[in-house]
Amino acid sequence: MDPLAVIRSESDRFAEVLAGADPQAPVPTCPGWDARDLLHHLAEVHAFWAQVLGSDVRDDEGVEALEQAAPPRPDGVEELLALRARATDALLEQLGALDDAEPRWSWWPPDQTVGFTRRMQTYEATLHRVDAELTAGLPPSPLDPEVAAGAVEHCVDVMWGYVPDWAQDDSTAVVELVATDTGDRWQVDVGRWHGTGPESGTEFDMARARRAGQEPDPALPTATVTGTARDLALWAWGRGPRSAVRIAGDADAVAAVDRLIEQGIQ
Repeated sequence: MDPLAVIRSESDRFAEVLAGADPQAPVPTCPGWDARDLLHHLAEVHAFWAQVLGSDVRDDEGVEALEQAAPPRPDGVEELLALRARATDALLEQLGALDDAEPRWSWWPPDQTVGFTRRMQTYEATLHRVDAELTAGLPPSPLDPEVAAGAVEHCVDVMWGYVPDWAQDDSTAVVELVATDTGDRWQVDVGRWHGTGPESGTEFDMARARRAGQEPDPALPTATVTGTARDLALWAWGRGPRSAVRIAGDADAVAAVDRLIEQGIQ
C-alpha cells in the first residue's frame, strides 16, 4: 500500500463526487452535516495536518496557535473545492518529505509521530470518500483490501480505545473480527468506561474496545464478527450496515459489540 497514492486518489474522488452533488444534500453518515460541511471538513483536516507537520508542532500550545490562525470558512462550493485541492497538495508534500519516526503532535497520546498522521489520513480520506458517495446517492466504490484491513486495525488500536484516566474501565467480552478475504484476524476486548467527569461533574457510560493481545488465542473469543475486509471496515467506521457482516456468539458479547458500533466514531 502506498499511503500517499491512497490519500491522493481518495481525496480527488471525494472532491469529484461532491462537485456534482447538491450542496445542501445531507450527509447520511455524519448527522447534521450537508455536502458543503463535508467538503470543508476534509479541506480543513488536510490544511491543519499539513501545518502540524510543516511547522514541527509537538505540543498543545502549538496546536492552539494553528487553530487560532485558521482562516474563515469559504461559502461557495468552487472556493471549497480549490481550498481542498491546495490543502491536499500541502499535506502530501509534507508526508512525502518526512519519515514516519519523526516526532509530531497528534491527538492520540501513545503515538506522537508523523507515522500516526500518515495512517490516520489514509483511512480518513478513504472513509470520507465513502461519505461523499453516499451523500450523492451513489453506491460506495471499492476499497482496496489492504486499506480496508488497515482501517479495521486502526479502529482496534486507536479509534475505539479512548478511556479517561479517571474512569472505571470494565471488560465485557473478547470478540474476534475475521476478514474472510485477507485472512486478517483481530481479537478485541470490548467493554465500557464510566464515572463522573472531575471537571464537568457529568456522568459518563461509554462503550470502548481495544486489542486483546498481539497473538490471537482460540480460547478467548465468545463472539465473532465475520466479513470481507471492506465490509468489516465500513461496518466498524459506521459506513456500512450490520447485515453486511455476520455476528455470532454469546448474547452479552454481541450486545456489547452492537453498542460499540451504535455509539459511533467521532
